[in-house]
Amino acid sequence: MSLIRKLNIKAKAEINTGFGVNSSDYGGRFTKKNGEANVEKHGIPFLERISWFHTMLSIRTWKFLFIIVTFFITVNLLFGIVYYFMGTEHFYGLKNGTEWEKFWEAFFFSTQTFTTVGYGRVSPGGFTTSAVAAFEALLGLLTFSLATGLFYGRFSKPKAYIKFSPNAIIAPYKNITALMLRIAPFKNATLTEAEAKLTLGMTVEENDKAVNKFFTLDLEYEKVNALNLSWTIVHPITENSPLYNFTAADYANTRGEIIIFIKAFDDMFSNTVVKRSSYTFNELVFGAKFIPMYHSNTKGNKTVLDLSRLNNFIEADISYAFLEPTQAINS
Repeated sequence: MSLIRKLNIKAKAEINTGFGVNSSDYGGRFTKKNGEANVEKHGIPFLERISWFHTMLSIRTWKFLFIIVTFFITVNLLFGIVYYFMGTEHFYGLKNGTEWEKFWEAFFFSTQTFTTVGYGRVSPGGFTTSAVAAFEALLGLLTFSLATGLFYGRFSKPKAYIKFSPNAIIAPYKNITALMLRIAPFKNATLTEAEAKLTLGMTVEENDKAVNKFFTLDLEYEKVNALNLSWTIVHPITENSPLYNFTAADYANTRGEIIIFIKAFDDMFSNTVVKRSSYTFNELVFGAKFIPMYHSNTKGNKTVLDLSRLNNFIEADISYAFLEPTQAINS
């Protein structure tokens, strides 16, 4: 991939973005598509660099439930094995049968003890079995307290229910072009005072060396009072833009990434929520324009926001933006 040798001299690079300058030290995109930092930490033990609380709050729901269920089954299998080898004769009310039947009796006694249900049909006899059962009951109480806290944390965690269009586009804008992307709320939450910030990162050649340059992109509107419908975020590509005079070939042959940061106030959580994403130049469509994604309903008393149209766009002619002034007039 070729490097841009000369940037628009009117575009001022930022030095306080938190991203490194040396391009050779970077791998992949600057930010993951979901907004997380594309960084893998090394140098300390694995268990020390993982925040398990944050991990359990942020992983997908099916993974969270899978971990909970797997932990529950595993713990009870281990205690069931312990009870089985301690001797099922040390338990009152345990049914005699095959060895498998005895093991499953021990397993389900473990589940009843772990959850403190205690149906009463089977009970431990003797000091050792009672001590193990008491320890398991204590472990069960602590585990369920922790699981309850995690469930509540996941349920009550403030989240920005905002979707980003999978693609950004270079679209017609007045007499020039503009970089555009679209966002929309997708749940019945009320978001107010929504703010957007765009940062452009590019790998350029400077003094025969590949370096990363970052630019804050000016927006048509940086803030909206309420985010009820879709919001098309627009960066006009003026003479002060680092993307000024970029052609389709420049986008295709340059390593670049547009990082977007959204901040809004959620009335439901009574808290500020944030959402991030990014678009590489490979995810940018040159010469397109978004089509509307909301319309009036059949009764004419409500507005319908069609989220399936979030990334719907059509081809648009922007060749006029790359003509000389005299050519543009004649055309």
